[in-house]
Amino acid sequence: MAAGQANLIIPPVARGYARYVLALMVGINLLNYMDRWVAASAGPLIEKELGISDSLFGLLGTAFLLVYAIAAVPFGYWGDRGVRKTVIGVGVTIWSIATLFTGFARSYFQLFLSRAIVGIGEASYYPAGTSLLSDYFPKEQRSRVAAVWGAGSTVGIALGFAGGGFIAEKLGWRAAFFFAAVPGLLFAILAFQMREPLRGAAEARGAAVARTADASFRKFIDLMRIPTLRATIIAQTLLFFVLASNAFWLPTVLQRRFEMTAGRAGLLAGVVIVVGGLIGTLAGGWLADRRALATPKAHLEVGIIGFLAGAVLITVAILSPLNIGPIPVFIPVFLLTVICLYLYAGPFTAVSQNVVSPGLRASAVTLLLFVAHVFGDSHSTFDIGLLSDRL
Repeated sequence: MAAGQANLIIPPVARGYARYVLALMVGINLLNYMDRWVAASAGPLIEKELGISDSLFGLLGTAFLLVYAIAAVPFGYWGDRGVRKTVIGVGVTIWSIATLFTGFARSYFQLFLSRAIVGIGEASYYPAGTSLLSDYFPKEQRSRVAAVWGAGSTVGIALGFAGGGFIAEKLGWRAAFFFAAVPGLLFAILAFQMREPLRGAAEARGAAVARTADASFRKFIDLMRIPTLRATIIAQTLLFFVLASNAFWLPTVLQRRFEMTAGRAGLLAGVVIVVGGLIGTLAGGWLADRRALATPKAHLEVGIIGFLAGAVLITVAILSPLNIGPIPVFIPVFLLTVICLYLYAGPFTAVSQNVVSPGLRASAVTLLLFVAHVFGDSHSTFDIGLLSDRL
């Protein structure tokens, strides 16, 4: 918060407009993940045309996530000191244009470069978006709001899988990226037109919150001294490794292991991800807010219990056949796995916002993303691809 705003009286946030902003942010989050996961559904077709191996294709995911994690640092700093709607609008524009150029790639280098630039654009969204929504909704609602916002990502993954797979099969993999890119440019315009709330506008402490100090590099480093945030970062790092590797390779597993077409595999993977992700995300947010009435550890408990249950179920899924006679086995077990793993989404996001001051919210999310991506999912898709090549 700038010094000139220190003595401002913060007005209450209009509920109707807050809901509009949430709906807009859900739409952008949908596109964020659709652009990201369209590549997974079209993977075998891309590999065949460009003549690349599983490990090289998996390296695309690694490049995206490493660039994403690194770019999140300056975007998070900008999000705590600048106009957050501008940060979001710029990011959506960058990733949409980069996704469009992915469809024109004629070599592995061009494909690699375009996906890395997508990572730069998408790095802007989560830190600034989380901070923005936290100034539209109070602490008591944040886990549920984060869950609704996160539900957009599961729908986006499903559209990336199902829509991307269908279009790739019917019109070619390049068309799938064109399909994913265009809506983002329209949503970028809407993002630039959002109202920017004052920092701390949704806090019960009102104007006192607005006097918190501006973000600084020293305070960014000091965030790691917060025990709850540190535990959240460790847990989310483990979750990201599991979620990214499984989501990225699921369509390929369905095509190779069960001999499905790209369209059917993408559709089935999309249904599993969207249904399981929606149930898990929304249930996690609701459970955490309810449980928080009894214990301050509720948000971490819900996410960690979900992860442990998901770890057991995913082992069962990997060892399961598609069916036993007429009874489906693999898909129901994988669906339960996704539900459990996605319980973390709302609660962990709420933790990152509730344990820091309004002036450091984007920085807290940036730290969470940087560690979780660099040490969690940035290498997971490559690791699994390399393992596949060598087995």
